[in-house]
This record gives sequence, structure tokens and C-alpha cells, in this order.
Amino acid sequence: MFISLIRTMILYFVVVFTMRIMGKRQIGQLQPFELVIAIMISELASLPMQDNRIPLFHGVIPIITLLALQVIISVLQLKSEKARVVFCGKPSILIKNGIIDIQQLKEQRYNINDLMEEIRLQGYYNLEDIQYAILETSGQLSIIPKTGLTFPSKDDLNIKYSQDQLPVTLILDGNINKNNLNIIGKNQSWLESQLKKNNVPSSSRVFIALIDSKGKFYYQLKNNGGSNK
Repeated sequence: MFISLIRTMILYFVVVFTMRIMGKRQIGQLQPFELVIAIMISELASLPMQDNRIPLFHGVIPIITLLALQVIISVLQLKSEKARVVFCGKPSILIKNGIIDIQQLKEQRYNINDLMEEIRLQGYYNLEDIQYAILETSGQLSIIPKTGLTFPSKDDLNIKYSQDQLPVTLILDGNINKNNLNIIGKNQSWLESQLKKNNVPSSSRVFIALIDSKGKFYYQLKNNGGSNK
């Protein structure tokens, strides 16, 4: 039992390390060759976990081999357009000017119900409102609405605005993030003064505190007893 536990832990960290090396897209929308590699890695990792008679390296070595193969294919895609087409294929236009391309649906084996569902999920209900609907190589559906139906921007309306920034977390579950304080050019004394302004006696009582995208201080207490922007 103890040996199985150790073997499982080792294989778990090997797979996590492999997926991290393969890139963030591995946990998002997978390309076909990436999906194949992910499935094969899961199978290779499960065999040594289920059977202690199989040497651990018989699972680890093939996983590392697949990792190397994925890296090589990714480099080929960066260097060659033909390689991208071979391994990932090309996007397919399913709707053009509000008209469904029936032949493309047949070629991609994409039924009309799935198409209409994806369109509704993206907030569109009428086919004539859509200029293009493109089935990407990852299987996601991209929709480009007709220009006259897009929302006007602040630039279009000549509205003055300031650029939003990424929120920066300062306190999480009572723990102060000193690194993030340094990033925004503040120190712990400044943070404590912000808490005092909001009648918060200690950071240990704060569930979350951050500088939001507008540059304002926001906090919420652990007991949900108060928040401020």
C-alpha cells in the first residue's frame, strides 16, 4: 500500500510538471495533437499506478518522450505554416453574411443544433446579425457580428476615460502579500493606514483586500460584515 502511494505521488508530480512544460494552452482549448498527447499521458501514468509489477520508469520514460515530441511539434508550428496546417488544420467558416455553409457543416460533422447553441451562448439569436461564424482549430466557435450591430466604444462617443489596470491582491485570508505591495510602490504601514480608515483593527480579520482596476482600495471581512470601495 505504501509503495502504491509513493508511486502515485511520483507519477502525479511527473504529469503536473509535464503539463506545465507543455504550456498553458494544455489546460484550455487543445489542438488535436495536444489532445492526443494529453490522453496518452493520462493512460501511461495510470498503468504503473494500478500495477506495482510495472517498473515506474516504464511510465515515466514514455511521458518524457511525449513531452519532447510535443515541444518539437510546437517548434515546427512556429517555424512552418505547412506544419501548422498538418497538425492543427485550418479554421472553417460556418456562417457568412448570415447564411450557413451547409457543406462546411457536413465536412466538420457539426450539426445545426450545436451551431445554434454556440451562437446563443455568445449572445446572438438571429443568423442575419452574424457576418462570420468561424470554427477554430481548437473547436471553439468565433463570431464576428455585423458592424452596425456592435456596441459603440468610448472613443466613438468621445467619452474621457482612464485605462483600467490589473487588480492587485494585498491581503488574502488574513495574510499580507508583501511582494504585491512592493509592485504598487506601497509598504505595510500604508496598508495598515488604509485598514484604519475603514475601521478595520487588524489584517487578520480581512478575507480579501486589493487595489481594483480603478485604483481604489477594496476589502471584505471574513465575517462578511463589511466591504468598501
